[in-house]
Amino acid sequence: MDDEVFKALADPTRRGLLDALFEKDGQTLSALEERLPMTRFGVMKHLRLLEEAGLVVTQKVGREKRHFLNPVPIRMIHDRWVNKFTERWAAALTSLKRQLEDEPMEPTHVPHQVPLVPSPDGQGAMAVFEIYIKTTPERLWQAITDPRMRAAYSFGVEIHSDWAPGSRYVTAVPAGSDNPGLQITEGENLEIDPPRRLVQTFRALWSDEVKAAGFSRVTWEIIPVGDSCRLTVVHDRLPADARPELYGGWPMVLSGLKTLLETGELLTTPGSLLYMRGQQDEGRISADGETK
Repeated sequence: MDDEVFKALADPTRRGLLDALFEKDGQTLSALEERLPMTRFGVMKHLRLLEEAGLVVTQKVGREKRHFLNPVPIRMIHDRWVNKFTERWAAALTSLKRQLEDEPMEPTHVPHQVPLVPSPDGQGAMAVFEIYIKTTPERLWQAITDPRMRAAYSFGVEIHSDWAPGSRYVTAVPAGSDNPGLQITEGENLEIDPPRRLVQTFRALWSDEVKAAGFSRVTWEIIPVGDSCRLTVVHDRLPADARPELYGGWPMVLSGLKTLLETGELLTTPGSLLYMRGQQDEGRISADGETK
């Protein structure tokens, strides 16, 4: 997958398409075509390569096919070569380069570099994420719903529910960690179709500012592809001015999920370890949710 990402990013036209989607996500082929001095077929070819690399995700909205920037593959490359000790140095050097070249410095907090677009149903804004994981739908569903496995890739936070339609769920810091029992998110399970689809309301609880945003919605969709699964996460019905911390952590979460299921290892990025203190001493969590 890294080879496909680098190949896709090597072409300036494709980088331009990604820049266009970063500026305004969810554009149609016709809208993107207007930005480039080439035929419609040429734009389609570039978009297809971006889709194959996982950098662009498409969603049908009525009769239109809209294109969304998917930051997950870039986040995974970042996590592979920029660890928690070198991230700040890399950001500082990037800032220095831009300052010396008289370029405005953009925010460098990678997890929050996610654009929002209006939701198709007119209810707030949305962000779309997609990732391919070499696993079965059943194991992927388990990783999403099992408390201990969820904590292994989602900031160290467990999820608890009886997983019945209409039931409540809550994510919380587990025992053995700092702030045990601290609730992070809550919501209702609107639709449960294992191991294919899970739709939940979502309300963040970690600060008064995010609580004020109220409930949004998260949809997990699992589609088998050969010996792997395509996982699409749509976070919609967000306020148009939603704080980035409400939705910006998904690339790190999904990268951690892929790492766990394919290698049994945990990501060591600062965000991934946010609530992990104390848990790591209990042993490594395997891809089956067991402690080693």
